[in-house]
Amino acid sequence: MVSDLTQRDYWISYMDEMRVLFERLRAYPCEESDEALGSISDAMSAADVEVLCSDTLIAGELERIFFVRERLLPDLVAIARDMNARGWILKFEDGFRTREMQTRLGRSPEAFDRIVKSCVWECGGDRPSLDLVSKRASVLVANCGKSGTHTQGAAVDISIFDRDDGAEVWRGGPYLEMSALTPMASPFVSAEEHASRVAITKVMERHGFMHYPGEFWHYNKGDCLYQILTGGGAPGIYGPIHWDSASGTVTPYDDPAALLTSPERMATEIESSLRRIGTG
Repeated sequence: MVSDLTQRDYWISYMDEMRVLFERLRAYPCEESDEALGSISDAMSAADVEVLCSDTLIAGELERIFFVRERLLPDLVAIARDMNARGWILKFEDGFRTREMQTRLGRSPEAFDRIVKSCVWECGGDRPSLDLVSKRASVLVANCGKSGTHTQGAAVDISIFDRDDGAEVWRGGPYLEMSALTPMASPFVSAEEHASRVAITKVMERHGFMHYPGEFWHYNKGDCLYQILTGGGAPGIYGPIHWDSASGTVTPYDDPAALLTSPERMATEIESSLRRIGTG
């Protein structure tokens, strides 16, 4: 199946395909519902289901926010319960992200250096252009609110663990893998790893959370990407929001399609990254 594909050729082709998807996403209509966010942890505790939540920090500094839109919580509880019944534990790697969190994630050396390294790899070791890095960043770290389903409270990133021995159900790479193994349907993972991806996705999609084709850990519901993936045709009901945790109010972004990192700032970040990784 992959004899005529190199990982680099596949990666370039797939990233270009995802770029087209994201352009469509940025133009897709959204009718914001103003629905509040609810706590994933509180919902799971009330339902007495076993889950895990990541204790890592966004950009090494910001606490993760394990909240999603309230109407999505019963679906996540049902998913976690199904996982437990199967002998698995659902681990939430990420939930809602503020604009600051999304911006700083995209600029963090951990994430941005991976993007630049992948672009250098694409270019056969040569220095990548600003245009190429910008295009890849728009897909890999969602450089605008409209395409960042985490900023909409509509997405979760997940890993799965065995309830008996605590081992991760391996899907071909770790959370935040950034390579030709990353797309959900990557032809470079083993048959067993692919089967794990399929089995996990079946549980998620049974309760309406659709998989994002570009990442094997990301699932979302109710937003514009969800409408595109399901072919529903209706406007998305969740767009990027600011969240006041004290009052619980949500406020849509003034310009959902605005870039979080400008081309000028992106150029500066590329120079810093190239120095860190020893290229250029």
